[in-house]
Amino acid sequence: MSGQNKAAKNQAGKSKNDAQAVLTEDEAALDADAVFDDDDFVEEEYKPTEADGGMFGDMPAKKAKAFFPSAKRLMGLLKPESAGVFLVIGLVVVSVVLNVIAPKILGGAMDVIFGGVMGKQLPPGVSKEQFAEGLRQQGQDNFADMVSKMELTNGINFPRLTFLISIVLLMYFVANIFLWAQGYILNRIVMKVINRLRNDVQAKLNRLPLNYFDTRQRGDILSRVTNDVDNVQQGLQQAFAQLVSSVLTVLGIIVMMFIVSWELALIALIALPLSGILAGVIGARSQKLFAAQWKNTGALNGQIEESFSGHDLVKVFGRDADMLIRFDERNEALYKASFGAQFVSGVIFPAMNFVSYLSYVGIAVVGGLRVASGSMSLGDATAFIQYSREFTQPLGQIAGMANMLQSGVASAERVFEFLDADEEVKETASSHLPAKTDGHVEFEKVYFSYVQDKPLIEDLSFSAEPGHTVAIVGPTGAGKTTLVNLVMRFYELNSGRITLDGVDIKDLSRSELRSKVGMVLQDAWLFGGTIYDNIRYGNLDATEEQIIEAAKATYVDRFVRALPDGYQTIIDEEGNNVSAGEKQLITIARAFVSDPSLLILDEATSSVDTRTELLLQKAMAALRTDRTSFVIAHRLSTIRDADTILVMENGRIVEQGNHSELLGIEGAYYRLYRSQFAGEDAEEATVDDSTVVHS
Repeated sequence: MSGQNKAAKNQAGKSKNDAQAVLTEDEAALDADAVFDDDDFVEEEYKPTEADGGMFGDMPAKKAKAFFPSAKRLMGLLKPESAGVFLVIGLVVVSVVLNVIAPKILGGAMDVIFGGVMGKQLPPGVSKEQFAEGLRQQGQDNFADMVSKMELTNGINFPRLTFLISIVLLMYFVANIFLWAQGYILNRIVMKVINRLRNDVQAKLNRLPLNYFDTRQRGDILSRVTNDVDNVQQGLQQAFAQLVSSVLTVLGIIVMMFIVSWELALIALIALPLSGILAGVIGARSQKLFAAQWKNTGALNGQIEESFSGHDLVKVFGRDADMLIRFDERNEALYKASFGAQFVSGVIFPAMNFVSYLSYVGIAVVGGLRVASGSMSLGDATAFIQYSREFTQPLGQIAGMANMLQSGVASAERVFEFLDADEEVKETASSHLPAKTDGHVEFEKVYFSYVQDKPLIEDLSFSAEPGHTVAIVGPTGAGKTTLVNLVMRFYELNSGRITLDGVDIKDLSRSELRSKVGMVLQDAWLFGGTIYDNIRYGNLDATEEQIIEAAKATYVDRFVRALPDGYQTIIDEEGNNVSAGEKQLITIARAFVSDPSLLILDEATSSVDTRTELLLQKAMAALRTDRTSFVIAHRLSTIRDADTILVMENGRIVEQGNHSELLGIEGAYYRLYRSQFAGEDAEEATVDDSTVVHS
């Protein structure tokens, strides 16, 4: 099995484990194993193309939305916090108003200083008008006009100057207090929004069908629900507040500039359309690059996860160089997209800054001429220059936030694509099962296919009697694992029905149905935690006595007692500090403590040695007692005592009976059985089933 298939094989179970899915761990493991373990859903039946994002890459259910619809939807997340948002905007408005009025008052302070200095130069007994007239007679008309506009005093009016400066300082202080308050409130709002978004993502994970995970890399899914959500949070926290403040500041400064001098205001406004054009052209380009950046981030995460989870296999087959080449290709793609996004978006700020400086030069020149001509006071000119500087600052901030905003919206698109993916068929639970069911399962003319127009199971009918063991055998791709997946409603039937104790499983809730089923799979998965907790996961209400009883019945107690910490021994996330057989015994104990009515054993002994297999068989025999059991097996020696053996080929049951009956008719089962034994051992095994030697 290829590395891609191996990664796909484990992806669904791991994703649901990471997301704390509703399904039990064994069910999640079956999710992971469902499609690829038995090759029921072979790669040839569905091959994602490069256009779809790679082998198991990014294949969203819907196309990515454009920037503005995604940005609008992102802002829609703030709607439940609308009161807080309006409070934030109100605080920003007050802060902006105080900040934009302060330069005008500071200009008045400048006039007080200049008027006091010029007033000291007046000869005793000469009025301002007489002084101005004398200047005109000397040919200094501009200076005379400037003096006539001033409020001259005999020296600087320090009380008034102190008052004006105090007012300015107070305004700046209050403005910054309000700015801090709006930042504090906004952070709380964003945290609530992101908390809800994470909850929505978590809930979505539990509602997605298996085929969503079957056709996507786990790394890409995890990137969407972690990295992209974090990036959305950063965008809302920083870009939103800054944009609101900057936009309001620009509007406030424009109003004040028109109040001070409409001529200079028109010069300053030349920067707006030029800056807007630059931001629009450059921003559209950077948005595409940011979308590519986050898509490539997901692909690279998937590659890293695949390399890590299949590390042993890579080493065994000496594919280090191949994996490195694939990593380099995706890393290079991410580098190009990231560099391009940062480079293009980084052009916005210097370009807009240059336009702002052009207007600033024009304001300085024209303003100086107006002051010299006496049509404008020096204080107003000083205030206007301050406004022009403050005008370019928020424009630059808007340009700088464009980088973060583009990136945040690109991440939001990916999260929204995930949230918009098609979900499982809605439950229509109209029936219920008793607390203890008999475990009578019946398939009635069942049809199923993973891919439309490529049927896998056709017209399948059979009955599993209560308490019986039903073994399912057949070649790879026959539909064995698919059969038990359908019992669990991991996939919905195309037609036909499956009943449990006469109740159609479609009329049961998935949680009620799965609560009646225990599962032990080929790939035993243990959670990070103690052995005790891993067993208890099968039934969270189980008492300590029940857990110990389950451990003893399944031979877990024998090796746990020898461990230094006993049942409190910590299992790492991959379960590497216990052997494969011990892991499998723990999963059997976990199924045992759940006390299921229906048991599914999917190749539970295929990955252990013969001695451990015998121990596992004893444990599973205890587990199967008084329960209807479905056993999927390739080792036919493990299912000779089954009450019924179903032989499947191409989604159909071609033979049905017990071990002796099927050997007697020398059909498909006979051929499978003979293929596992050779020569004298096979003849001995055929004559006497008590002796079996594996080839």
